[in-house]
Amino acid sequence: MPITIRDTTYYRTSEACAAAGISKNTFFRWLRTGEFDDVSSVDRHGWRLFKEADVRRLCERAQRVTTMRVEVTAC
Repeated sequence: MPITIRDTTYYRTSEACAAAGISKNTFFRWLRTGEFDDVSSVDRHGWRLFKEADVRRLCERAQRVTTMRVEVTAC
């Protein structure tokens, strides 16, 4: 359930990941590998708070197709 602080709506990590259709593990991997820039807002416990723009950015990242180079050898 989103929370509103000073007229700004924030989403928790699980809510943002659900909206993007990814797991939290995928999100944290993207943070570790630098594929996604971290959000700038946290609550008093240090947990991430996603603004609407952050959720859109995460959804855009989830929609991106990454091609892999695969070598096939003949049998």
